[in-house]
Amino acid sequence: QVQLVESGGGLVQAGGSLSLSCAASGHTFNAYAVGWFRQAPGKRREFVAAISWSSNTRYTEYLKDRFTISRDNAKNAVYLQMNSLKPEDTAVYYCAADRQRWTTDALQYTYWGQGTEVTVSS
Repeated sequence: QVQLVESGGGLVQAGGSLSLSCAASGHTFNAYAVGWFRQAPGKRREFVAAISWSSNTRYTEYLKDRFTISRDNAKNAVYLQMNSLKPEDTAVYYCAADRQRWTTDALQYTYWGQGTEVTVSS
């Protein structure tokens, strides 16, 4: 079992930055791929970024110039740096982990955090 806890969300003005953290406990985190997803009110959950066991990354194409995913296995953590935020980035952001899949498909991830809310004001 892996427990995931997101943090770092909040209210920010358009153009600002936030850094989200996903802290893991309960297992050796470096054996897991981790993805970030987001869900805006009334919308489906969407893929944001993912990082593999060996720190390969993938992004939703239209976010990759503003968002950066990274991991620190010594701290059992994965981060999502978000720059030049826009009101349309407003959502609850979730991290998810899986030991066998490094994917953009939310359905393939086994473990999920509770989410952290990001609100970007115009």
